[in-house]
Amino acid sequence: MADESRLRRYAVLIDADNTSPRIVAGLFEEIAKFGEASVRRIYGDFSSPRLKSWADVLQKYAIDPYQQFAYTSGKNASDIALVIDAMDLLHSGRFDGFCLVSSDSDFTRLASRLREEGADVYGFGARKTPESFRQACRRFIYTENLVPEAAPTAQAQGPAPAAAHTADGAVAILNKAMSQMETEDGWIGLRAVGQRLANVASDFDPRTYGFRKLSDLVRQSGAFEIDESEGRTMRIRPKATPTVPTRPRRRRRAS
Repeated sequence: MADESRLRRYAVLIDADNTSPRIVAGLFEEIAKFGEASVRRIYGDFSSPRLKSWADVLQKYAIDPYQQFAYTSGKNASDIALVIDAMDLLHSGRFDGFCLVSSDSDFTRLASRLREEGADVYGFGARKTPESFRQACRRFIYTENLVPEAAPTAQAQGPAPAAAHTADGAVAILNKAMSQMETEDGWIGLRAVGQRLANVASDFDPRTYGFRKLSDLVRQSGAFEIDESEGRTMRIRPKATPTVPTRPRRRRRAS
């Protein structure tokens, strides 16, 4: 019988060519929310000055660099090495899932193949990541949401940066998720809604809309009724849309 208390084990595979070292701290904090980063590997040509910035973080976060020399221009040996290692790790049977860190759509088929074998796949990449790769993952986290916000200085204090998307877009996705969940009185637990969201939109993240937590987004949207009765976790349901009564048309008098 499986140990339910055991942390799920993940292999973290990073494409150095398409990832910034600035996200590393936030990356492993995010992974810690759902499992253990048991294997940490990064692939790239570290003899290139372009990847020099990675040298400062590899040792700090115990990431194993896998050197891939770029012998031929236009051929990405790093991608091939990452895919081969992913399949080897999959067939070892030691991992519950994979964290693929890249904004490259070339890993779409890898993500699909890993999921076909029953492994969880979490993708991490920039907002420019093609939809094909995002949808191939069980969940996709934008790396922009993992970068720590810089503290404003006295000389440069401006308005807060705008969220990447509007709250209206989030409400539409939430309503779509809730429409797929059957309930007698319309009330649905927020935790259950959060779990269903991964199936509706793999890249849904309240931070993308300017909120740290889903509950904050729901409260600020004003689109939902909220029930937080004592001893009960938050439940929500869409607010009823008021109907505007139509005036009866006046009959024209015969002339």
